[in-house]
Amino acid sequence: MQFELAIIGGGPAAYSAGIYAVRAGIKPIIFEKDGGGGLAIFSPNIENYPGFESISGIDLMEKMSSHAKKYCEIRTFEKVKKIQKINNMFYIETIKGKYTSKAVIICTGSEYRKLEIKGESELQGKGVSYCATCDGFFFKDEKVAVIGGGNSALIEAIYLKQIGCKEVTLIHRRDQLRAEKAYEDEAKKNKVNFLFNKNAIEINGSDQVESILLRDTITSKEMKIKLNGVFISIGEKPQNQIAKEMKIKLNEKGYIIIDKNQRTNIKGVYAAGDITGGLRQIVTACAEGAIAALSTTEVLDKKYPY
Repeated sequence: MQFELAIIGGGPAAYSAGIYAVRAGIKPIIFEKDGGGGLAIFSPNIENYPGFESISGIDLMEKMSSHAKKYCEIRTFEKVKKIQKINNMFYIETIKGKYTSKAVIICTGSEYRKLEIKGESELQGKGVSYCATCDGFFFKDEKVAVIGGGNSALIEAIYLKQIGCKEVTLIHRRDQLRAEKAYEDEAKKNKVNFLFNKNAIEINGSDQVESILLRDTITSKEMKIKLNGVFISIGEKPQNQIAKEMKIKLNEKGYIIIDKNQRTNIKGVYAAGDITGGLRQIVTACAEGAIAALSTTEVLDKKYPY
């Protein structure tokens, strides 16, 4: 099937790109390997997206998805396997079919970073989780730990305490948090416990998480905490496999390098959202998606509408 623009990914950047593309007279298609929404769907409460004083990530992404569907075709659960550029045309192969387009916007976002310690993968889904919104319900009246020191970790700890976890302990490898003070204050207000200068070195349990082994970063002394669940919130890493295969230039952290118009080093290929690094916020992802969509007019023989 032929399209003018292929958008790879199904988060805020992709939805915004699809809407702006159609309004600029471009025929796009969005390919999403999952159900859509990106990591935003895992945020229990978003309070910094203009127009919504407070909204869950799932609700906001559903609104964006519904909006985008009114403008363009969205193929969910259709992972892109390969993209080849031959002359000025892009040949796209997914798990369900083959397509062509004259331009591509990569909005593949990022994924959760893992600790890579003993017991983590073995007990994933058995007490080890990367999403408090998804799995927190199963730990009401139980003891859990959140590993991390950024905004996401604090938000998850607060959420877990508010839904009824008996005890929530936030574990951070440094002596102070990276999170905004407002989140730290809210966590303290909700009686979240804090353990600083501790590295998680092992998660223990047979069929379910039973404890976590920590090592002090200063004294090297080890301690074991008995608990029922471990929520890992240590950041994300870019989903850049397609970019690597296309030989798109990446920075030292693996994010796609772009110019002010979201162009990559390959003509006709643009990138937007978390895959480009930066603030990695919903509002900036939407802005980048809009810019990328309008920038594709330069290779699609369309008149730039603004």
